[in-house]
Amino acid sequence: MTRPTARTVANFLLATAGVAAAYVVITTPPLRRLAATSIRVWLGASVPVYLVVQAGRAWQESGKEHLRVARV
Repeated sequence: MTRPTARTVANFLLATAGVAAAYVVITTPPLRRLAATSIRVWLGASVPVYLVVQAGRAWQESGKEHLRVARV
């Protein structure tokens, strides 16, 4: 088996496993609730942190260092 063929087969198997796992999660109510809760927690934690970091970078790149609020 050549390397490109092996990669294609591996990608197909991973995609098939992902679809099967998604089907099981979607059709099993406790797993569906767990997945929904996990997504909510992940988005609730990572998105605000990302936005704060990006705002900080934008502030630094704007060159307005003299307006920075002093930390107590």
